[in-house]
Amino acid sequence: MPWWQKVCAYQIYPRSFMDSNGDGIGDIPGIISRLDYLADLGIGMIWLSPVYRSPMRDNGYDIADYRDIAPEFGTLADMDRLIAEAQARRIGIVMDLVVNHTSDRHRWFEAARSSRDAPTRDYYIWRDPAPGGGPPSGIQSFFGGPAWTHCPETDQYYFHLFTPEQPDLNWRNPRLRAEIHDMMRWWVARGIAGFRMDVIDLIGKDVDRALIAEGPHLWTYLDEMHREVLAGTDLVTIGESWHASLETGPRYVAPKGLLSMIFQFNHIVAGWGEGRNKWAPAPFDPRVLKQALFAWQALFDEEGWNAIFLGNHDLPRMVSAFGDGSPAAAKALAAVLLTLRGTPFIYQGDEIGTPNAGFGSAAQYRDVETLNMLADAPDAKSGLAAAEVGSRDNARTPMRWSDKGGFSQAPPWIGFSAATASVESQEADSGSVLSFYKRLLALRNGTEALQTGRFEALLDDHPTVLAFRRIGGGQTVSIAVNLAGTSAELPVAVLSGGSLLLNTHEDINPQCLLPYQAVIIACHDC
Repeated sequence: MPWWQKVCAYQIYPRSFMDSNGDGIGDIPGIISRLDYLADLGIGMIWLSPVYRSPMRDNGYDIADYRDIAPEFGTLADMDRLIAEAQARRIGIVMDLVVNHTSDRHRWFEAARSSRDAPTRDYYIWRDPAPGGGPPSGIQSFFGGPAWTHCPETDQYYFHLFTPEQPDLNWRNPRLRAEIHDMMRWWVARGIAGFRMDVIDLIGKDVDRALIAEGPHLWTYLDEMHREVLAGTDLVTIGESWHASLETGPRYVAPKGLLSMIFQFNHIVAGWGEGRNKWAPAPFDPRVLKQALFAWQALFDEEGWNAIFLGNHDLPRMVSAFGDGSPAAAKALAAVLLTLRGTPFIYQGDEIGTPNAGFGSAAQYRDVETLNMLADAPDAKSGLAAAEVGSRDNARTPMRWSDKGGFSQAPPWIGFSAATASVESQEADSGSVLSFYKRLLALRNGTEALQTGRFEALLDDHPTVLAFRRIGGGQTVSIAVNLAGTSAELPVAVLSGGSLLLNTHEDINPQCLLPYQAVIIACHDC
């Protein structure tokens, strides 16, 4: 059984995790100082959002040098120490592989934009202006506006799915692919445990036919990457695909095993508003979440593997998106996250129940996507309301380590979420969200059925309860979670005939769950 199927993962957004030098920005030495906290929590893998050298137009997802570290985060020596210190605690470091695009400050692009004859010109996607002038096509950037920017030095347009400062790489160029493979091997030699592959579903695009996501060349490129870098290793690979479906999901993961698992977002976008509008999500319906999660559980029940997540650096806080922001909701969602079949990914701060940012003014936001939305909003009030529910900054507020903040000795680069109880206060409270996470992680890490056991859905039609069984290692574990602020009647006794493993509340009624109650039992007669 691969090691990554047994561990629990934790995503660190370095800018907001822990600041060691008092400049208001989290850094690698700050992460090192908190490794014991993560080991005590029960974490076996850290997904590290980008720490590479970058102009930080998109908070590090615009990379200027794949083989160097951004000065605000530290040095390459700091990175080597983080890898070694994590390994000493049996924690693997997973790097964020951002290879759909680079920064426009990368030496490849700086050369490419200077001349049509530059050796790296074909590392990027260039087209002549449309007849009569203007962009070559009407493809739009994900962050708003055209996906083409004019380069006056050579009188051509370059393609970018994100900001103009993030030109897309041309994966059709074999020299470019060889450069990326060599860079990956360089990081593997430094001791990392694997890669999380940012928007990897976009690298196979054909812009001339406007085939962007899961384009015609994607599977060829992934197969080559597997052959050149990943085959024969125990590296973990997690591909991010906003467009993966039940039909295409197995192509990433099974049967060839090109990637270990994927982050797919069906359960996220299912709750967005009309037209998949992230800025105006529909009211939360537990049935919608359940149907999407359970469909992917069934898809990979026998072959393949899921990456389980409810939040990350690009999404609203899970306790605000899928709950009422309360500690009870945070515990209930934790019970879902950490008992489904697959590798669970905890996003930093969710283990203390951090809610959305709650910023009261547009001036408090920093994210480029949010700022673009605010600039285009019909009025300031509606723009701020949209940011409060949909901004990526909701997940990027600093970790509250102590009641006084504890993140930095200086004002942080972005404000705290106001309603968060600190790590310090929760560690001293046996009834806290953090204490519940520790018990739940210990249970999962010590129970074979919860690590690798089969999944069996229960109560498919229940409006608020997610109920299922995990079966493996000679044991059956039943889980029932009420994701509503009202009590939920159970049509059958799914919580009888076993011994209690974990309960978010003091009492258990086999016929009814209290608001945001989660119960886990080891089955004997069920």
